[in-house]
Amino acid sequence: MMKRTRREFLEDSMFAAAAASLAGASTQVFAEEKQSSSPNEKLSVACVGVRGRGNSHINAFAGRKDTEITYICDVDEGVGEGRASQIAKRQRKPKFEKDVRKILEDKSIDIVTIATPNHWHSLISIWAMQAGKDVYCEKPVSHNVSEGRRMVEAARKYKRICQTGTQSRSNPGMQAAIKYVHDEKIGKLQVARGLCYKRRGSIGAKGKYDLPKGLDYNLWCGPAPMVPLTRPRLHYDWHWIWATGNGDLGNQGIHQMDIARWGLNINQLSNAVISYGGRFGYEDAGETANTQVVVHDFGDRSLVFEVRGLPTGSYKGAKIGVMFEGSDGFVVIPSYSGGVAFDKDGNKVASFSGGGNHFSNFLKAVRSRNHKDLNADILEGHLSSALCHMGNISLWRGVQANGAEALERMKTVKTVENVVATYERTAAHLADNKLSLDKTKLTLGKLLAFDPKSETFKDDSAADLLLTREYRKPFVVPAKGEV
Repeated sequence: MMKRTRREFLEDSMFAAAAASLAGASTQVFAEEKQSSSPNEKLSVACVGVRGRGNSHINAFAGRKDTEITYICDVDEGVGEGRASQIAKRQRKPKFEKDVRKILEDKSIDIVTIATPNHWHSLISIWAMQAGKDVYCEKPVSHNVSEGRRMVEAARKYKRICQTGTQSRSNPGMQAAIKYVHDEKIGKLQVARGLCYKRRGSIGAKGKYDLPKGLDYNLWCGPAPMVPLTRPRLHYDWHWIWATGNGDLGNQGIHQMDIARWGLNINQLSNAVISYGGRFGYEDAGETANTQVVVHDFGDRSLVFEVRGLPTGSYKGAKIGVMFEGSDGFVVIPSYSGGVAFDKDGNKVASFSGGGNHFSNFLKAVRSRNHKDLNADILEGHLSSALCHMGNISLWRGVQANGAEALERMKTVKTVENVVATYERTAAHLADNKLSLDKTKLTLGKLLAFDPKSETFKDDSAADLLLTREYRKPFVVPAKGEV
């Protein structure tokens, strides 16, 4: 078992204390947002998918002077009707509908918000924009790389406003931290490191299970294959099934992936990607990795992402966060709204905090009709989501390998990031969970060269096929040139 040195332990404790100080730091106070009470300026909103995150959408738009939720859409009748009744306490009760296609026929709707499972995000967004609606879509905006690019094309073609639900981009504390990095206050930026250290247990044995009552399973599956339920819980655990989710890389991790790319100030996909990992610690109905490392090569900079679903300590004071490593220091971002800057010796030199309102930013752009007013335009959402998808494609194109084989492969990967050191930290983490890579094999992903202009892989037609998927008719996301 590889153990942390005393110095590593003390450093992590020091960084953790500094990061924890953010919790007590004063946040900026913002003037109350002005809302028009004119009936002629009230925007009609349809909320699609309201069981989980969609309830936050409801809270954002219900009860405002300038918006009214006129439709609730959910494939689970009990959930949808229940939300509609709750909204009736704050405004006029909205209509309920199971099928989003019927809602989009209503020309009076101005805005569609989407908080469905990942495999539905792109198609509903494109349908809505084609129908003349503006869109607020949760992350990741796509289930695969092609879908995200098609969403960008639709937004530009139909002149629609499309906001990505990565709310950190609207938080002044985060904006200040990123500006600090962009201004080279930590010197030349070399590596952005995203962390998703979030405990995930077994989702239960694989089998055949009954569907929830009142659910329209055909509509729930939509673009994905309509197959029997193989896990105990339909809801939420779809994240860990490839046909509907993207693992924690595209669930929690997409927030940190977006912040990492934002800090790197890179507005395209990477030149190459490699990933390794697996589903360790238990056997269950889940398919996605619960332990994964993704390395993106941007030439003079690297983006490294680590997913740990098994018990683990923090890294430089963060478990769910981002680090920017420069020539003269580094910044640790352990939250959604701020971070702490350190010099090369680990001395705290600056801190940033302050929350904002991502939904208000969206409404500002809806009224101005300028997508550049958005803090997280769909292009940003596409690029950050695609970096997650590329990592998974590398993993899918990989082979089973033991620890020694993986280590030798890491020695051949040349990027700004020391990939061997990251691999050794991952091996130590697994050893701490009594998983020796001498006995337990991981999936060693393929190092894939990529053309960021065409958004296709170089000399790997099999990987290119994984940029999109086969869709179940009639739930088909348009191909390139067909939006």
